Amino acid sequence: MLYSVRHKQTLSMQTSNRVRLDADVYYPDSDESFPVLLMRQPYGRSIASTVVYAHPSWYAAQGYIVVIQDVRGRGSSEGEFDLFANEIEDGYETVQWAAGLPQSSGQVGMYGFSYQGMTQLFAAAKRPPVLKTICPSMAASDLYADWAYEGGAFCYQLNLGWGIQLASETVRRQGNEEAFLTLYSAARNPPIYNPVCPRSGILEQLAPDCHYHPWLHESNPEAEYWQKRSPCTYLHEVDLPMLHIGGWFDTHLRGTIKLYQTMIAQTDLPQHLIIGPWAHLPWSRKGGAVDFGEAAHSPIDRLQIRWFDHFLKGIDTGLLEEPPITWFELGSNQWRKFDRFPTSNPQTFYLQTTGLAAMSEQEGKLTIDSPNSLLPDTLIHDPWRPVPSLGGHAAFPAGSFDRSAIDGRSDVLTYTTDPLTEALHFAGEIFVEICATADTPSFDLCAVLSEIKPNGSAFNLTQGYLRISSPATSHRIALQPVCARIAGGNSLRLSLSAACFPAYVMNPGTGTLPQNSHLIEAQVITITLKSDSEGRSQLLLPVGTAKSLPEA
Repeated sequence: MLYSVRHKQTLSMQTSNRVRLDADVYYPDSDESFPVLLMRQPYGRSIASTVVYAHPSWYAAQGYIVVIQDVRGRGSSEGEFDLFANEIEDGYETVQWAAGLPQSSGQVGMYGFSYQGMTQLFAAAKRPPVLKTICPSMAASDLYADWAYEGGAFCYQLNLGWGIQLASETVRRQGNEEAFLTLYSAARNPPIYNPVCPRSGILEQLAPDCHYHPWLHESNPEAEYWQKRSPCTYLHEVDLPMLHIGGWFDTHLRGTIKLYQTMIAQTDLPQHLIIGPWAHLPWSRKGGAVDFGEAAHSPIDRLQIRWFDHFLKGIDTGLLEEPPITWFELGSNQWRKFDRFPTSNPQTFYLQTTGLAAMSEQEGKLTIDSPNSLLPDTLIHDPWRPVPSLGGHAAFPAGSFDRSAIDGRSDVLTYTTDPLTEALHFAGEIFVEICATADTPSFDLCAVLSEIKPNGSAFNLTQGYLRISSPATSHRIALQPVCARIAGGNSLRLSLSAACFPAYVMNPGTGTLPQNSHLIEAQVITITLKSDSEGRSQLLLPVGTAKSLPEA
């Protein structure tokens, strides 16, 4: 049943430490009681995550009281904003307050992505009894490993852009128009001047309290700063049904999957996982330069209503009779369903080379045969011309693009299969094991997996990044999980480089921390990669068949 919706109301609550939090509330135009859907966010409540979700009035029309709240220190809510530091207590109290609103049935669900996904997890951590289910989307389980850093490397471009965005809201609330205009302009073209030292002069000057500074300076993942602000620290006793939502080109996908795997291990309550062909935003049919077709349009709004109808209204929507995992398969451009998280004995593809994989895409091979390379490959990283980032999950814009021009550079190693005689399906976690050494104390490795078309175009499917500061010669790079189909006649390519700038801060080779690095000291790095009987380099791919990946 659909309802007309009343004009929104602005209601306020006071926290136990006497801070006023403001919210917009949308009511169905009816005297009935309804469950509450709550979103807590830092971007100004009128936006209400409409960059990816339907407007709150649409959710209210489905028979819900919808509450969109400004978190502490954002929008018109009182208090000081401290990234994620107050969201457990404030989230718990807000859930309890929302359950007591007029006409509330006393049952609350939460939804939202990114920061709004995190506020769900923090609210759930204290287990408010009226919170019955949540739908976290594109959130981090571990703030260090799933958001600020990847493989030990600082995620430069996205971290700086987000830091400037949040800092601009801080100075806006302070009424500092000049600082706001400066930050607003910088957000459109983040000032990335120093590729090895991501310290930001504009943020140090205009936003000394911005989270960007501790993110950069606290490089120990076990530090109290990260533990205090990571949902995984608090979720051990949480027992809630959850709908987990992710995107293959989202920078927080590894956090989405970690959270799903954590919850299925500790609760018997339903956990569903849906991953589309989307970047962080928008959730549309086009990801970068690739149109994934009609099926790629977001089904999330209707799916969430089915989820909430089941857990908040007791309506049998048939959702729990369906397999719990729904993934969009890149290439076939259709949804696949799985009874459990796809795992398999991975197919090993060895890196085979003539020693010229940096000079031509024809010289490096991916093969299932044991390698017999007589010469190693040599990769030279020049700080004057670092390999640029293009698409993927860690750059802006994100998504899939033709990277054949990048693969043609002499500081990129490429290994390509022969054209496939039949379609190749793979789904799940992907790893690259590299036997490599360098002539500097530290170096980086970026691995990109792409589909090669007969015309030579190379569209990226997934990638991973690793900062190496140890004398070990064997290195394991975790790529973003993905579900894909490579058509017969096409090929699969692994590309390796020592930079992906500005997505990640460039490694100067000195072994110094990014905040202490100086471009003048950045070194040319020579990396030697082996793929022979003594030191195998290989791609571990979770290959399946069409039968093992049933259509939705």
